[in-house]
Amino acid sequence: MRFSSTLLLMLALAAGLIFAAARLARTTPTEAAAERFAAHDSTAYTLPPTKLAKAVALDRTRIVLTVAASVWWLLQLWLLLGTGAVARMRDFAAGLSKRRWLQCYVFLGCLLLAVALLNLPLGIYGHWVALRDGLSVQGWGSWLGDRGKLLGLEWGFGGLVAMLMFWIIRKSPTRWWFWSWIPAAACVVAGVFAAPYVLDPLFNKFEPLAQSDPALVQQLEQVAARGGISIPPQRMFLMKASAKSTELNAYVTGFGASKRVVVWDTTVAAATPDEIAILFAHEMGHYALGHVALGTALTCVALLPFFWLGYHGVGVLLRRYGAAWRIPSQQDWGALAVLVLVLSTLATIAQPFTNGVSRSIEHNADVYGQEAVHGIVADPQATGRRSFQELGETSLEDPTPHPWFEFWFDTHPPIGFRAAFAEAYDPWAAGEEPKYFAK
Repeated sequence: MRFSSTLLLMLALAAGLIFAAARLARTTPTEAAAERFAAHDSTAYTLPPTKLAKAVALDRTRIVLTVAASVWWLLQLWLLLGTGAVARMRDFAAGLSKRRWLQCYVFLGCLLLAVALLNLPLGIYGHWVALRDGLSVQGWGSWLGDRGKLLGLEWGFGGLVAMLMFWIIRKSPTRWWFWSWIPAAACVVAGVFAAPYVLDPLFNKFEPLAQSDPALVQQLEQVAARGGISIPPQRMFLMKASAKSTELNAYVTGFGASKRVVVWDTTVAAATPDEIAILFAHEMGHYALGHVALGTALTCVALLPFFWLGYHGVGVLLRRYGAAWRIPSQQDWGALAVLVLVLSTLATIAQPFTNGVSRSIEHNADVYGQEAVHGIVADPQATGRRSFQELGETSLEDPTPHPWFEFWFDTHPPIGFRAAFAEAYDPWAAGEEPKYFAK
């Protein structure tokens, strides 16, 4: 593939991303008016003084932990490379066997274990904070077990991906970034499909929602029918979140045969059926508006320029530091750590854009959810506001989060904005117009 053709392809993909983001940003006059109201409202979501002080302190801790984790992740990769630890891991793996698959798994296991140990102090502190503030009830043994499971998954699947990538690098040293993109995109699609079957049950227990609350399922079926979405009762699940968390949540996952909506048991216990209906309608909106497919497609598309930049970034770093790091070429196992460093740096830089798209998606799902329950929930505006109040209060969300942190790290609009928007958005009032449903 010629460079000019590749550049044109990347420009076309970038244009597609920009178009998708612009499409998400379109608003109706009714929606825009509610957004203006929500942007200046400070009464829809409030906390009592004791909880407010706790939420503000927790928000500061979250900012410090999130920023520290991002910086420390990049710094530790530099340290592992600069101190020669990566090269020693490579030498150890190469000395054990001449079989490349065994070298790959030994090297990757050493690298993952080192990273897990380096990240452990921040993780321990973060879990201690969650326990202290009552957001988690997960014991330390269970918490460590979950981290161990995650490490095992990264090692098992990561080894397969690394072996395939390095085989491609040997076969096509200058075009591996393109040929690696194809199986990487396939892995993303397969991962989204398989997650409800393979990954989620490793960390939480699930049961059919109809088994514990058939009346709620009937109400949710009404919401699904109004949206014209096929989410039968066998695709509605209750997650036993209360074994680990006190927070409230619901989410969608999978696609095709694995498509499902999951409601946490903490949500069922704390929220009213009408509030759960609005949360469900929000999650249903992700399917109705194609967000799951769009998110998967955008991820697959974004991998191509990331891999292209990763290829050039690895080349630059190896020419500059390869001798000092004792990593002579991109075909060396140690180059895997260099590639992870480059891709992680790019992902950090891209966070404001990707999270901005995510916030637009979540806002559109809020709009859809508010409209989808019209005629099913008696007062969608008041019910929507109460549901966000419950979500925010249970999670100790700060009513006035730091705007810079929101811009860079938040995947959802602020809870205060969401509550105020829900309270103000009434597209069925005289002279107003719904966005997704006929009036």
